[in-house]
Amino acid sequence: MKQKNSLITAIVVLFSIMFVSCKKSFFTNINQNPNVLNNVPPNLLLPTVEAGIGYTQGGDLSRQSSMLVQQTLGANSQMQAFYIYGYNPGAFDAPWSNLYTTIMENNYSLMKVADASGDNVYSGISRILMAYTLQLAVDNWGDVPYSAAFQANISGGSIHPTYDKGQGLYDTIASLIDAGIVELNNSNAGTLVPSSDDFIYGGATASWIKFGHAVKARLYIHQSKNNATMANKALAEIQNSFTSEKDNAQYLFGNTATSANPWYQFNNQRAGNIEFHTAPFAQTLIALKDPRYTFFIDSTNEDGGLDKTNMHYGGLNNYYGSSNSPVEFITYEELLFIQAEATLNAGGKLSDAQTYYTAAITANMTKLGVTSSDIATYLVANGTLNGTSASALSQIATQEYIALYLNPETWTLWRRTGYPSLTPTAGTAIPRRLEYPQTEYNYNVANVPASTLFTPRIFWDK
Repeated sequence: MKQKNSLITAIVVLFSIMFVSCKKSFFTNINQNPNVLNNVPPNLLLPTVEAGIGYTQGGDLSRQSSMLVQQTLGANSQMQAFYIYGYNPGAFDAPWSNLYTTIMENNYSLMKVADASGDNVYSGISRILMAYTLQLAVDNWGDVPYSAAFQANISGGSIHPTYDKGQGLYDTIASLIDAGIVELNNSNAGTLVPSSDDFIYGGATASWIKFGHAVKARLYIHQSKNNATMANKALAEIQNSFTSEKDNAQYLFGNTATSANPWYQFNNQRAGNIEFHTAPFAQTLIALKDPRYTFFIDSTNEDGGLDKTNMHYGGLNNYYGSSNSPVEFITYEELLFIQAEATLNAGGKLSDAQTYYTAAITANMTKLGVTSSDIATYLVANGTLNGTSASALSQIATQEYIALYLNPETWTLWRRTGYPSLTPTAGTAIPRRLEYPQTEYNYNVANVPASTLFTPRIFWDK
C-alpha cells in the first residue's frame, strides 16, 4: 500500500500525458492517440494508471462532488460558479479525458500487454483497476463508452464509439473483477510481477483480491434499495474483503511539487477558491459536537496560506490536505457502513446493523487519530440507531457522509439514499449527474446521449 520507490518516475510520466490530455479529447478525429503509451512494459504502465486514478479522483471529481454535497464551499472564481451549479459541458473535459485517456486507455494497453506475455498478476490488477475506474465513470455520467472504446489505434477501429447502458456496465464491472481474481489466483504469476511499481498494494495479490470484492460490494449496495437480493450480495462480498484499515485501497502522494496530493496543490495554487469552514458540512460537525472537525478542517488558517505546521495550505487540515495525504478509493469503514445498510435492506436485525454502525464510526475516528474518550462520548450522543429502519438508514447514511469526507462516493450515497438532507445552493434541486464533456460534442456528437445536470438519473438513483 505504501510503495513509493518509483513515485517520481510515475508522476513525471503521468504529468507528461495529462499535459497533452488537457488539450485533446480521448476521441479525436485522427487515428493515432498521442496520449497512449504503446509497447511499454507493465511495470511502467501500472504506476501511470494508478497515479492517474489518484489525481483524477482526488482532483476534479473530489472537488466537484464535495461542492455538490456541500462538504466544501466554492467561494471565488470558477469554483463559486460551480457551487451554484453554474456548469457547462467544458467543465467536464478534464475528468472525462483523464478517466479515458490517462487511465482506462493505458489500462487497456496494460491488460493486452500482460495477457500477451502471461504476466498474470498484472493481468489481474489491470482488470480490478479497470472495474474501479469504469464504476467512477458510470456513477458520474451513467451511459458511457466501453465496449467500443479504446479502438482508435487498431486498424479499422472506431474513433466514434457508441455508448453502453450504465446498468449493463455494472455487470461488465462485476465480470472484470471476477476475471481479475481468477488471474490473481493463478498459480503461475508470470515472469514479471509487480512490486515497488504498484503504489497501492506493492504487488500483494491477496490485497488486490480483497479490493476487488470491495468494489463489488459497492456495486451491489448501490442497487440495494428495496432489493434484498442485492443487499445480500453486498454482504457476501464483504466477507471476502477488508478486515481492517490496513487493507484500505488508497493512493499515497509524495513531498515534491510534481508528486503532491491534488488537494494540496489546488489549495496552494488557488488559495481561497474553495473554503471548508464555511461549508454546511462544517456546521453539521459543529452541531453534532463531532471531534473530527479539527482533523478535517483548520479554521485557524482560513486565508489560504501555509499553516503553522508547514504541512497544508488553507482550511483543509493535515490528514487530507498535506502534500503526502492519501486519496482513498475504498476504506474499511465504508464497508462497515455498507454492512449496516445492507443488513437493514436485506431485512436483518437492527441489533446487527447497530454493531456494524458503531464499528464504522469507531474505525473512522481511530484512523484519523481521535482519542478513545472522545470516541466514547460521541457514540453516547450519536451512536445508537433509532427503532425504525427508515430512521436508522438516515443515521447510517449521515455518518457515512461524514466518514467519507471528500470521496466522490458521498455524492452517490446522497443521490441513492436522500441523506443527509441538503438544501440546493441555487434553484430547486441539486444535480443528479454530470453533463457529457464538450469534447464529446465536438468529436462524437452522433453518439452522445441527451442529458442535463438533472436528467436522466443514473440507473440506481431511484
